[in-house]
Amino acid sequence: MNQEYGREDEGDFEPEATRRDAGDAESSRASRGWWDRNADEYQSDHGAFLGDDRFVWGPEGLDEADAELLGPAGGLKGLDVLEIGAGAAQCSRWLAAQGARPVALDLSHRQLQHALRIGADVPLVEADAGALPFRDGSFDLACSAYGAVPFVADPVKVFREVRRVLRPGGRWVFSVTHPFRWAFPDEPGPEGLSVSASYFDRTPYVEQDERGRAVYVEHHRTVGDRVRDVVAGGFRLLDLVEPEWPEWNSQEWGGWSPLRGNLIPGTAIYVCERSERA
Repeated sequence: MNQEYGREDEGDFEPEATRRDAGDAESSRASRGWWDRNADEYQSDHGAFLGDDRFVWGPEGLDEADAELLGPAGGLKGLDVLEIGAGAAQCSRWLAAQGARPVALDLSHRQLQHALRIGADVPLVEADAGALPFRDGSFDLACSAYGAVPFVADPVKVFREVRRVLRPGGRWVFSVTHPFRWAFPDEPGPEGLSVSASYFDRTPYVEQDERGRAVYVEHHRTVGDRVRDVVAGGFRLLDLVEPEWPEWNSQEWGGWSPLRGNLIPGTAIYVCERSERA
């Protein structure tokens, strides 16, 4: 199924694709290893589209400078912002350029090395999203563009951690592959337009090695699941944004393409606000 944003080949190694349960520890270990192995190719292939200091919410190319899902760009100055699943910290650089004080967090050491290669005066933190190494109430905003959330077994645990480190009224905005895509093959052409699986099957997609160890894990949640997870994590849902495919974007990126993008949604962006009720 490989619904992941920027899914790359594994080189000569061909893992076995299956559907099975995968818990927190296995999912985290698989994600760290996969991104460490694939960060170089990912940044080489997609770095130009992402830019060095651009905040892009997904393959459609929706830019935070236009969308203002975190709030007006002019209002970001002086705010403490946590980016989760930051990769090479492109979004954090954009935030810093607006006068914010971002911290870029990622599970992958190699991704953060690319952040250093590009260069920026942004703090980089290597850590798991389910155990954020920050004090309560450290940030005004938190964001994640296709980072962490699709790959964790317990998203509510992550959301509660995000809530903990946010100040009262803090906003949490994250983008993921649109849950609707789970029912379709991950293909950019016409073959990707026919339903091939149940949208309601939450069994994780797993790629595993010859010993049965997961090397890539992605978890599916329906739209309703995500909304309930947001509430259970201590947030109010303010908006659910489904970006349309723009005319200017002619790229194919994994299963994302102009053909599919003009017919079915590819990205879901959840705009949340910290609730005062835990």
